[in-house]
Order: sequence, then structure tokens, then C-alpha cells
Amino acid sequence: MTQDATARPYLPDPSTAPELFDGLLTRRATAYVIDVILMSFLVLVLVISLVGAILGFFTFGLAWVSLVFAVPAAIILYYAATLGSPRRATVGMQMMDIVLTPTRGQPLDGWMAILHALVFWITIWISWPVTLLFALFTPRRQMIHDFIMGTLMVRRSPMMRHWQRQRMYEQDAYHGGE
Repeated sequence: MTQDATARPYLPDPSTAPELFDGLLTRRATAYVIDVILMSFLVLVLVISLVGAILGFFTFGLAWVSLVFAVPAAIILYYAATLGSPRRATVGMQMMDIVLTPTRGQPLDGWMAILHALVFWITIWISWPVTLLFALFTPRRQMIHDFIMGTLMVRRSPMMRHWQRQRMYEQDAYHGGE
């Protein structure tokens, strides 16, 4: 599955492909809760680890200062490793059968995933009600950070079928012109 603009000349429309957006907001919210639990577990393991807890006692608390940098680093690595992977989904998103799709033709790599997560956390931190309400009134259920970053969240299994149909349609159109 390629991510270039020629393979996807248009974005899926909820009126022609409603299965891509069915229950999307509920799935996103559930995936968010799963991801927060997983990230909390990762941070907890980091804090309780020998480096974080025991070394802090030996250095009279000085090593605990490093946790200010280590905790965000663990969260950033989580997003880069999951959202920036070829699956383009965090563990929670994979469990909820949703995937992040770029809309502007640029590839979705680790840096784009980190930026997407950073903009998400900033918009949620500044005004979470507006961010959530925004998704209720957009046809593709995009949130503010999706618009800013040029991404679209869709259900993965129907999306695969949608792009396969699109590819077959393009191949038929190409071969039909000969």
C-alpha cells in the first residue's frame, strides 16, 4: 500500500464510503484510553526502574531530575514506534481497527507521527471540549490536530477494501482505454 498522491487521487467521502467512518469517534476514544493506560504503564516501569528509583536514593534525589526528560522521551518513542510504523496505528488504534492516513500526499514516518502526537496533546491541553466538538461537526470526523497535520483517521479493514476497489477501478480505466 503506497502513500503517494497518485495512488490516492481523492479522499474517501462518508457519503460514498460510510463503513470507513462507522463508530469512528467511539473507536478513537477507546483507543486513546488504551494508549494512555499503556503509556502510563511504560512511564511507571521507567519510574520504578533501578535507574529511576534506586539511583535517586544514591544521588540524594539528583537522578530523579532526569525523569523530567525520560518520561516525555518514553511517550515520544511510543508514538514514533507505533504511529510511525508501517501499520500507522498505536496499539490502541490497532485494537480498535483504525489507522492514521495522510491526506496531503506526504509519507507518514516517525517524525510526522511525533508531530501529530505533539499537536494532539497541545490541542487537547489547550481546549479539549472544542477539539472533541470539532470532530462531531466535520464530515470525516477529523479533529483539529488532524486538520493541522493533514491526516485522516479511518477504520482499517474497510479502508483496505476501499483502496483495493480504487486500484481495480484505476486498472480497469487504464486497460479500458487501450
